Parts: sequence; structure tokens; C-alpha cells
Amino acid sequence: MLTKNQTEILSRTRVKICGITRPQDAQVAAELGTDAIGLVFYQQSPRAVSIEQAQAIIDVLPPFITVVGLFVNAKPQFIQQILDKIPLDALQFHGEESPAECCRFNKPYIKALRMQPGVDIHAFIEDYASAQAILLDSYMKGVKGGTGATFDWQQVPPHLSKPIILAGGLTPENITEAVRILHPYAVDISGGVESAKGVKDAAKIAAFMKRVSISMPKKINYTNLPDDNGHFGQYGGIFVAETLIKPLEELKQAYEHYLKDSSFLAEFNDDLHHFVGRPSPLYHAVRWSKQLGGAQIYLKREDLNHTGAHKINNAIGQALLAKRMGKNRIIAETGAGQHGVAAATVAARFGMECVIYMGSEDIERQKINVYRMRLLGAEVRAVESGSKTLKDALNEAMRDWVTHIDNTFYIIGTVAGPHPYPAMVRDFQTVIGRETRQQIKVLAGCLPDALIACVGGGSNAIGLFYPFLDDKSITMYGVEAAGEGLDTGKHAAPLCTSQPGVLHGNRTYLMSDQDGQVLQTHSISAGLDYPGVGPEHAWLKDVGRVQYVAATDEEALKAFHDLTRTEGIIPALESSHALAYCKKVAPMLDKDKIIIVNLSGRGDKDIHTVAAYEGIEI
Repeated sequence: MLTKNQTEILSRTRVKICGITRPQDAQVAAELGTDAIGLVFYQQSPRAVSIEQAQAIIDVLPPFITVVGLFVNAKPQFIQQILDKIPLDALQFHGEESPAECCRFNKPYIKALRMQPGVDIHAFIEDYASAQAILLDSYMKGVKGGTGATFDWQQVPPHLSKPIILAGGLTPENITEAVRILHPYAVDISGGVESAKGVKDAAKIAAFMKRVSISMPKKINYTNLPDDNGHFGQYGGIFVAETLIKPLEELKQAYEHYLKDSSFLAEFNDDLHHFVGRPSPLYHAVRWSKQLGGAQIYLKREDLNHTGAHKINNAIGQALLAKRMGKNRIIAETGAGQHGVAAATVAARFGMECVIYMGSEDIERQKINVYRMRLLGAEVRAVESGSKTLKDALNEAMRDWVTHIDNTFYIIGTVAGPHPYPAMVRDFQTVIGRETRQQIKVLAGCLPDALIACVGGGSNAIGLFYPFLDDKSITMYGVEAAGEGLDTGKHAAPLCTSQPGVLHGNRTYLMSDQDGQVLQTHSISAGLDYPGVGPEHAWLKDVGRVQYVAATDEEALKAFHDLTRTEGIIPALESSHALAYCKKVAPMLDKDKIIIVNLSGRGDKDIHTVAAYEGIEI
């Protein structure tokens, strides 16, 4: 059950919701992050579906959901009839079907094993060596379908040679214990998330998905993820249309190759130094530290980078990849405009066409950055759908990519999206933390006691945190946007308030309602106005390595003015959220303690927003 390279970190447990009978239930299951659904073609089951029902269900599913057809001692002609009309991805056999009978349809198959006393699992796996996985279900004499009862999970031997799917009596209440005991490849639930036979309950599905967790080993290697499939525990992965699978694989191969290529790294580091202006300073905010009356506060000055934020670090790295992959067109999404400016900048630097997608609300908030992008030669396309903010801009950018794969490179600006983007963006941004680690040793002779960074998608935060994750003496705070307050619903703080779901190609914490619909967000900061977060942050929250907190609009504005007037530094509204939480932490620490805040961007872009908020006409 553990592969050789998973002795430190366990892979996430996948979820299959079986016995789906209604399209609306299939939609909810998909939106809440299930990996597969099961359609029952066993007529004696209360969850059996007709061909017409099955087709209606499949029609509403996104392409990344695996559809499994369940059969019990069915005649081959009946199974073939189903396959001729329904595009099943895999078959599941629950009767006495022989290995030959399971293989005859040239489809991946799952074979169920009833866990009756004395059963030899090893022999069963050997008999069904051609199976993709073995499903372990409860035994009840005379019952072919689900029993609604659990079996003794301790009777399953460790280190089986075949992926195991656990079924039988699973519920939101017992799933955590089941996964911690067995660490199965997947779990299969039906009745445990129903309000009636064949009718799924959205709240129960949401609770089940939230509690499907991994049993973490005592020693966690924080820097050994994602796995080969892009998973950080149960988060991350690749949830995209089939047309994007090949370009994502090509990108992954290029990224992994060039990250070890000395000429690529030399060019990247040369541009960071001579074009971006790195290393950025680590500044001791003496007056502000004294004013707050506690720990010594240092600011990592990413605001002094060319283009005014940390975004340029990643944009340079991805543009160099694009050049080596032969792509001559760059697309990007942006909220606060800093990533859009960075993408437009590198496109101009390398002579590439550039299109930036930006929500029309953000365009209004960030007119200066919009004009900067256009000055640099980029086309800025306003997005009028949805909330007209970052989420919707990302949607449009992904649609563009699907239709222009041959010549287009999509520069995602944060540690979200499908694999390999979360890892790749992180790796390009860890220059922040690596520099900080060296600089604080020179300035203070020791490592810091706390790190603080704002979190929207989370690239500036993971860039600072990652090189320090194994230093357990350092406390880390990721600060989300509480907007008008976490209890108002008008915020952008998924890690503080929400549950896992699927958005923009990955599974992560997501602001959504009980039916899985993405909620509207609010923040005075355009760069934090996003309903999801990078999957690595979701994992770091679950394992407890980083504390995720929130600051309101009012708190961020107060910190914005405080730093401006005390240190002569105008911070971005995004960074002001981190500064606001620093104001709470610093007074509680002794004066010999050290806090480092990532000042991820400068506030020039936000002056009109702040003035308008405060009723000042410029």
C-alpha cells in the first residue's frame, strides 16, 4: 500500500462515490472533489440505473471524473450492450466472475472481494493479477450488493501487491479511522452519503470528503512533495480536460529537465540578478519594531524588484521555459495586476506576443497596472463573467490555452492550477526564502522565530516558507483576506473557513456552498480576492506546519498607513494583510525575538483603491 518512494509521505486516498442515480448528485460529487463515480447495472439493486439514466449522469460530468460500471454475474451480452451505449472508463465486478470473464472487454477492471472469515487475500490478488485494483467489501451471506456494514479492517495484511479500494459501511464518521488504519489507494462509499436509497446528500458528501485524510508518519519530510502525480497529501493533482493532459505532460518534462540544466539555471540566475535586481534587501524596521514594543521586525523587500513585486521571479523562470519549448505566445491571468505586468515584461524582454486576462472589476481597481501592461505591448482582455475578478480571469486564460496549445505558453502566477504548476511556481519563488535564510544569519546571527506572509493563491508565502519548513523552531503564519469579517461571508479566506473541493485543475481548500458551488469572494486587495489556494498550503494546514489566519480590510488598511508613516515604505494591500497580523504577534514576543514579514509588493498600484475607500478624490 506504500510505494517505495512513499516511506516518508503517504499519497492521498482517492474517493469513489458509488450508486449515483441522479445527474445533480453526480455534479455535486464532482464539484466536491471525488475522483470517480459508480453506476450500478445490477437490476436487483435499489441503486440500479437504466442506460438513459446513465447517459444523463455522464453528460453532466467533467472529463476528469472516472466513470465505473458495476456488474454482478452479468451476461457478457448485457455488459457489451452497456459498453456500446455508455462510455465507461472501468468495470467493477461483484459476483463470481472469473479472471478471464473480467478481462474479455478490454477495459480496466476492479474485482470485489467479500471479506468473509478465512479469506486469503494474497491468493485472490494472485488469481486476479490483471485487475487494476481489488475492492475489499463486507461479507453478508446471500448479499451481492452493498451491506451497509463494516468489516474488521485489521484483518487486511500490510504491503499488498495490488492497489486496495476499501468499501463496506463507510460513513463520514468512520472514514478517518479507516484510512488511518489501512491507507488504501481509494475508498468507495454509497449508502453512507445518502438521504434515501440512491439519493445522495450534498452535506454528507462534503463531510465525507473533508474527513478523508491521510495518516501522517511521525517524521514528515516537508520538502519531498508533490509526488509523481502532483499530489500534496490529498491535495493537488490534475483535474483538467483531456486536451490539456498532453501539454501539461510536456511542460512537466521540460520543467524537470531544465531545472537540472546548468545553462538554464545560469540564465535564470543571471536575469534574476541583472534584470530583476536580486538579491532583494532584508530590511530591519527599527522604528516600527520599537513602536510595537516587542519582537524585532525584518521586511523582505520584494517590493524593490523590477516591476514592483515577487511575481517577476516566477515570470522569468516560466518565460525561459517557454523560449526553450519553442512557444512564441504568452498568456496569463492577473488580479492585482502585478503578475500581468510581470508576464507582459518578460514577453517584451523575449519578443513574444502577450495576452493578459483580467476581471473587469480588477481592471477598474488597478488602472495603473493595466496601462503598464499595455505600454509593454500586451493585450489586456477584460473578463465580464462571474465575479469579474481573478477566479474568472483564470477560467478564461485556461479556455484560451485549450484552443492555442501549439504556440502558447500559459504563465500561471501562483502556486495553484494543475500539476506541475504548483511545484514549478514554488521552485521559482523559493529564491525569496533562500536569500532570506542567508541574510538573517548575517544581520542577526541566527534564524528567525517567526515568518509571516499574505496568502491568496500563495506564491509569495510558499517562496518564503519552503526553505524553512524543516526548521521546527520557526513558527509560520499565512494571512488570508478576512474582508469585512469571516462571519459575514464577505471575505477570501478558504483555509480559515472552507472545505476541500476542485477548482482550476487541482484539489484544494475552496470557498463553496453545501452544493459545491463556488462562492463570491471579497477583499480590498485584488491579489487576495480568490476563492481557492495553492494545494501545498492546504496540505501544510492539515499537517499543522503553518498556521493560517486572516486580517480584515480595516486591519490591512491600518497596517498600510502605519508602515508608510513609520518606515517610509508604502506596502501593497496584499502585503498589508501580513503586516496587520505582524502587529498582533510582535507585541507578544520578547525584544530579542525576530519576525520576518514578506513585503511581497509595493503599494503604488493601490493608491487609487485606498483613496476611493477613504473617500478621497485624487
